Amino acid sequence: MQLMIRTLAISVLYFASGVAARAQEPAAKKPTVIRPGETSAKSRLETTIPELMQKGGVPGLQIALIENGKTNWLGTFGLRKVDSGQAVTKDTVFEAASLSKTVFAYGVLKLVEQGKLELNAPLTGYLPKPYIDGDDRLGKITARYVLSHRTGFPNWRGDGNALTIRFAPGERFSYSGEGFVYLQKVVEQITGKPLNEYMTEAVFAPLGMTSSSYVWRADFDEKTAMGYGADGQFRETNKPSEANAAASLHTSAGDFALFVEAILNGTGLKPETLREMETPQIAVDPECTNCTDRAPKGLSKNIFWGLGWGITKTNAGKAIWHWGDNGAFKCFVAAYLKQKKGVVLFTNSENGLGIAEDVVQLALGSDLPPFHWLKYERYDSPGRQFSVEVYEKGAKTAIVEFDKQFKAGKISEDSLNSTGYGLLQQKKFSDAIAILRLNVQLHPESWNVYDSLGEAYMDQGDKPLAIRNYEKSLELNPKNDGAAKSLKRLRAE
Repeated sequence: MQLMIRTLAISVLYFASGVAARAQEPAAKKPTVIRPGETSAKSRLETTIPELMQKGGVPGLQIALIENGKTNWLGTFGLRKVDSGQAVTKDTVFEAASLSKTVFAYGVLKLVEQGKLELNAPLTGYLPKPYIDGDDRLGKITARYVLSHRTGFPNWRGDGNALTIRFAPGERFSYSGEGFVYLQKVVEQITGKPLNEYMTEAVFAPLGMTSSSYVWRADFDEKTAMGYGADGQFRETNKPSEANAAASLHTSAGDFALFVEAILNGTGLKPETLREMETPQIAVDPECTNCTDRAPKGLSKNIFWGLGWGITKTNAGKAIWHWGDNGAFKCFVAAYLKQKKGVVLFTNSENGLGIAEDVVQLALGSDLPPFHWLKYERYDSPGRQFSVEVYEKGAKTAIVEFDKQFKAGKISEDSLNSTGYGLLQQKKFSDAIAILRLNVQLHPESWNVYDSLGEAYMDQGDKPLAIRNYEKSLELNPKNDGAAKSLKRLRAE
């Protein structure tokens, strides 16, 4: 299965019934940039966030605003648990997803300052045995390469797959959670402590982050936000018993804002260390976030990676930022270094990053280039509206009504793929297959659309058509190990 991490379908549960009817209208204008003397960001957010949540299908949201290096507002909106009507409060805990990486990087740099870890030393020297076997390039991977996503590792290896290096370490940027897990093993070896214990002592306790943990705590049971899919359905709560430096942090917007304050005010790290963290190490590929199979055609002129943070150059100055995506939890953080101004945003919905661009723009008073690089589909896009129509009226009707948008190329391959998978999760096989067959018709040269259709037929129980589509996917992409494994299993049945 090649389901994209960024989920592009939309929840009909929280949408007004009139949204789909406006499918032929142009996308809504972005909020006006805040100017000095205009309504405060807080006031505008209090008014606009509920509207965006309703249109975007987001049940619950937490936000923190930082001004002059200090949190001056914590906002809570919507529900942490829909079926019982429990509201999001300032104490509600969310999955921080990949925002875990920024906090971990801070903890790593503390070890660097203590002389226990060298940024440019091969990580193999810190472990009793090689992390992976049979590849001499492992010896080139350093903490600097991990924190700036230059290890050559994939983002995630996938269940049952061996971890491999896909390109020469240091050569280029490709986002990788696997690299952070590797560095986590090194940190645990150096400190002699499980990651969460070290992070609690070195980061959480000193900064007053009392609601933060990389592993599940008993008190989270009563205050955690429930996650909801793009279809509005509850997703199983993730309760990690083991820490994952790349993705398992649970925290609140207020707690995470304390961490951002520390970065902006130079708390806990020496000035030269902070400068190193905030200095671009590598420019990203402007076309994708994790591309291990090809070198970039060019490099971004305004999006870079530092040590644990994305860095972008804007008219308002240099900003650090990061996004988080754990499926049913989406989040975003950004801060302008010179102005000491920032925003922390947590949501409990797969649709959360669809409204994040507007929220962050209102909060900071300017647009951020990373949203265009990340390519999460906006709440008011044709692809989002099509997904609503599918859930409300069925695939066949929606396909007819959006024919013009398809012909104009306004609904992407990824968007259709995600809508199809949302239907598969609900076991609406006929509708899912109709959507994924359309994707094949529109993108006949894409190996991924055949892979997805093959999975749909397999789930439906149509073995011959599943095999046919997996074969086509493998023909277009011989490196599609997922299709190869599915074919082997289907042929053995």
